[in-house]
Amino acid sequence: MIKRWLPSPLLSLALFVVWLLLNQSLHPATLLLAALLSIAVPLLTQSLRPARVKMRKPMLVLRLGGLVAHDLVVSAFTVARLLMTRRSRDMKPSFVRVPLDMRDPNALATLAMILCLTPGTAWGEIAFDRSTLLIHLFHEEDEAAFIALIKTRYERLLMEIFES
Repeated sequence: MIKRWLPSPLLSLALFVVWLLLNQSLHPATLLLAALLSIAVPLLTQSLRPARVKMRKPMLVLRLGGLVAHDLVVSAFTVARLLMTRRSRDMKPSFVRVPLDMRDPNALATLAMILCLTPGTAWGEIAFDRSTLLIHLFHEEDEAAFIALIKTRYERLLMEIFES
């Protein structure tokens, strides 16, 4: 019965807390609306979620988080340096196709989010057959090195977390 009304309890809890934080109020009406939203939104969006998350090695998520945090900082400094030291005509923007071995929809979505959040990347698209990720790069000098980086640094780790 509870699972029927709360298909995703953590999402419901997060929505409830975020609503209260955004409103900065514990007024009964705010609490009631937070409760209604925390029940209704997960119910209404249940069909939009691609698949239940089944993490095989959840402790690797911490390692992945550390790698992503490090790479975001390094990338931000790299993009800032490029913007301050190079002219527009010296930039080499490109679309890069990264062949993918993983097929788990949650792992693919995680990879796409990581890459799209990283400074220097602006856009990404996963092929319908899930075999390729197309990513736009602000400046890329070595496409093969970028592909190798994605496959060894992120894809392999995501496969261990979601697929092994």
